[in-house]
Amino acid sequence: MADTESSQIAGLIEELSGSSRRRRQEVAHKIALAAKSNPQTVEPHVDALVDALFRPEAQTRWEVLDALTSIAPHDPDLVTGAFEGAEASLFDDGSATVRLASFVFLCRFGSSSEQRSDEVWPLLDEAIQCYHGDAEYRDMLVALLGLAQGKASAATKESLAARVRFDAESGSGYIRSFSAEILQAIG
Repeated sequence: MADTESSQIAGLIEELSGSSRRRRQEVAHKIALAAKSNPQTVEPHVDALVDALFRPEAQTRWEVLDALTSIAPHDPDLVTGAFEGAEASLFDDGSATVRLASFVFLCRFGSSSEQRSDEVWPLLDEAIQCYHGDAEYRDMLVALLGLAQGKASAATKESLAARVRFDAESGSGYIRSFSAEILQAIG
């Protein structure tokens, strides 16, 4: 059974570089689902996933980012090569879904160590300023909570606290409550 699954994943990975835009999107979705249920099934193919971050269609990129996000907690070293593609996707003008998937990946990656948190924080901080209040901002705050609860450095946590403090004290609705929860997690 494991060999069959591994073979199926390998076939899907191969199609990520195919010429059909629609098929790339379909297989990226299947790969993201496989990674969510069992990240180890796609780990041998991280290089191909990183390469797929530069496909022209948004859905392929966000699905691949979702797959990489599933791998990050188990083996953050393995997904280090995705940093450049995630950075490019974080400021994608055409797709809020790609931006959000990138933000979530960077938070998950950054929560794995102090050094990684320091590497991703300037990007996350810029994205917070750019997308504050946008439709995806609630999910961004959820990802930031994960960063605050992770192994982020003291400097990153201090900067994160400074960034959300005003909203925690003066904001309203979900922005206020999530910002306060982030501050509480930082302690």
